Amino acid sequence: MTAAAFPEHAMSARVSTRTSDLLYHHRWLLAILLLGPPLLWIGVVYVGSLLAFLLNSFYGLDEFSGLIDYRFTLSTFAQLFQRANFDIIARSVLMATAVTLASAVIAFPVAYYAARYARGKWKAFFYLAVMMPLWSSYLVKIYAWKLILAKEGILTWLAETTGLAWLLNALLALPVIGGPSLSISYIGMFLVFVYVWLPYMILPTQAALERVPSSLVEASADLGANPAQAFRTIILPLALPGLIAGSIFTFSLTLGDYIIPQIIGTSRYFIGQAVYAQQGTAGNIPLAAAFTVVPIVIMGIYLWTAKRMGAFDAL
Repeated sequence: MTAAAFPEHAMSARVSTRTSDLLYHHRWLLAILLLGPPLLWIGVVYVGSLLAFLLNSFYGLDEFSGLIDYRFTLSTFAQLFQRANFDIIARSVLMATAVTLASAVIAFPVAYYAARYARGKWKAFFYLAVMMPLWSSYLVKIYAWKLILAKEGILTWLAETTGLAWLLNALLALPVIGGPSLSISYIGMFLVFVYVWLPYMILPTQAALERVPSSLVEASADLGANPAQAFRTIILPLALPGLIAGSIFTFSLTLGDYIIPQIIGTSRYFIGQAVYAQQGTAGNIPLAAAFTVVPIVIMGIYLWTAKRMGAFDAL
C-alpha cells in the first residue's frame, strides 16, 4: 500500500508535519495556544468581574431612591472612616494579625521537625495529619467546633473534669474577648480560625525548611555558633519566605472570611460579613465594594513591605 492509495491520510500527515514545524520554530505561537484560553478565562471571568465590582466603589448610593448613582465620587470610601465601619476594619485586622502570629508560632516547630527529622513513614504521617482536616467539609468543621465550644460542649466538660473550670471562667470573664461561652466569644472564633488555616502555614514553612542545606548549619557549628545563633542567623532567614507565604494565606483568608464570624463569636461584624450584608440585605453595592478594597490594599502594603525587607530573595 502506498500513500497515494489513502490521499486523506497523506494530507493529514502533511498538515501535522507542517503544524509541528511551525510550532517548533515559533515557540511564542505555542505559548499563545497553550496559555491563551486559560488566561482569557482568568482575565474575563475572574479579573474582569472583580474589576467591575471594584468599579462600583467609586459610585454612590442615592439616599432618596436607594439606587446606585453612577457618578464618580470618593464619598463611599469616606464612609469607611465612620466609627461603625472603621471598627469593623480594625476588628478584622486585629483578628487576622492574632491568627497569623499564633499559626506561625504553632506551625514552625511542627514544620521544623517534619523537615529536619521526620523520615519514611513518619514523613507520610506528617503530610496525612496536616492535610486530613482539609479533606472534610468547611461548614461541617465550623458547626462541629460550635458544638465543641458550646457551654455544654466537650471543652467545658473537660475543664470541669480536670478542675480547670475556674480558668475557663476567668477567660470568659475577660472584657471584649470573653463572652457567655467559648462559642459566643472572640476567643472561640480565634481558636477556630487557627484550626482552619493552620495547614496553610505549616506546609509552606515546611517546604522552605526543606531547602535549608544541612551543610550551612554544620558550618556554623564549626565556626563556633551555638544552636540559638545558628537558628537566628541561618535557619530563620532562610525559612522566612515560607513563613511569609503562609502568613499571606492565614492573614488574607481570616481578613475576608464571613462564615466563621457568622457561626462562631458575637454579633459584631467583620469585613466579610459587612460585604455580604451591604450587597445583600442593605443593597448598598458601592459600600460593599469599598469594603472589598480594604483587604486588597492591606495585602498590597504587606507584600510590598515584605519585599522591601528581602523576604522573597530566597524564593
